[in-house]
Order: sequence, then C-alpha cells, then structure tokens
Amino acid sequence: MHKEFEQSFEHLKKDEVMKTLIKKVGNEITLYDRTEKDLAKAIAQLIIEQQVSFKAAITIKKRFKKIIEKLSYKEILKIKNTDLQTIGISFRKVEYIKNVYTYFLNSTFDFYNENSKNVVKELIKIKGVGKWTAEMFLIFILYDLNVFSKGDLALINSIKINYGINEINDSLLNAITEKWSPYKTVASLLLWKSIEEKKFVIS
Repeated sequence: MHKEFEQSFEHLKKDEVMKTLIKKVGNEITLYDRTEKDLAKAIAQLIIEQQVSFKAAITIKKRFKKIIEKLSYKEILKIKNTDLQTIGISFRKVEYIKNVYTYFLNSTFDFYNENSKNVVKELIKIKGVGKWTAEMFLIFILYDLNVFSKGDLALINSIKINYGINEINDSLLNAITEKWSPYKTVASLLLWKSIEEKKFVIS
C-alpha cells in the first residue's frame, strides 16, 4: 500500500465497494503520473486527452512534447496550425492549445495558492478548457485530494459496474461520492484503475 494513501484508504474503507477496490488495485494507483510544472503545457496535454483513448493520448502527447521542445510560448504560438495537426489532433484542438499559451503569456493568476473553485472559474475562461479539463488539472497538477468529475464517463461507468447500478441520477451520484469526502480524488483513482484493469468488485 502506498504510504501517501494510507489515511485516505482508512477513510474510504468505510465504503464496502471502496474497501474491495483498495484490496484489488490500491497498490497500483498514483497521483503523480501526469506531473508537469509548466502549467500551459499541462493544460495543453489535458486538451489532447479530451475524448481520446488513454493509449492514443500517450502517443500524441509524446509527439506534442517533441514538437514544442525548448520553444518559448511565443515560438509555440508561431507554429503553423497544420504542423501541429500532424501530431494527430483536430484543427479545433490546435486552436484550443494556442488559446492556452496565449492566456499564460499574460496571466498573473496564482494557481497554487487559490482555492479549487476559483481555479476552475479561471481556467474555463480559456476557450477550449471546460470543467472536465479544469478538474483533471486540479487532480493531476495541483494534487487536490477531494475532486470527483461528474463529466468523466469512465468514472460514471466504473461506479455503475462496481456498485451494481443500471441508471444513475445526480442525487444518487452525490449520495455515493459525498461519503468519500475529503478523498474523492483517491476514490476516483481507484475507479479509473478498476475500469482500466477490468478488476471490479463483482467479478
């Protein structure tokens, strides 16, 4: 068991489904696999991840890192849109990524010392950054331990499978996820790993 998750696991074990998932995949989760100190690059990579498979995202992100290597934000903005598309992203995503770099050229917003609500509010001002992307930023870049993204289909599907629910509404979802607070992020990591590895409570 990861030392970093000991406290959160103790809390989450009160939920029988979480208790089982901790046994099955608790040793396999990490919060630090997408760590990135360059915040513009971090968000650009999350935009790449939108609506593509995990494997495809890894490949495209490698190509992206190569094409922007050692370039300043201004130089990245000068890359032809068609050249950026060659890494395997749509014209729209290219525009969104450039919006991010334009924002960070001038931003003085202190992402590390603002509360989560304000971080989300600030990020969704950037065209192409929606709530899901902002929530992933909170989880993987700012290490906020209490985030659950209702817009993440993999999480919703994992809850349905692991909790044996066919249809899920907002009030039921809230009832389940609020029990995990203040460690909703860790619960999310377990749910993602469960669906990724196809290791479920009922199997």
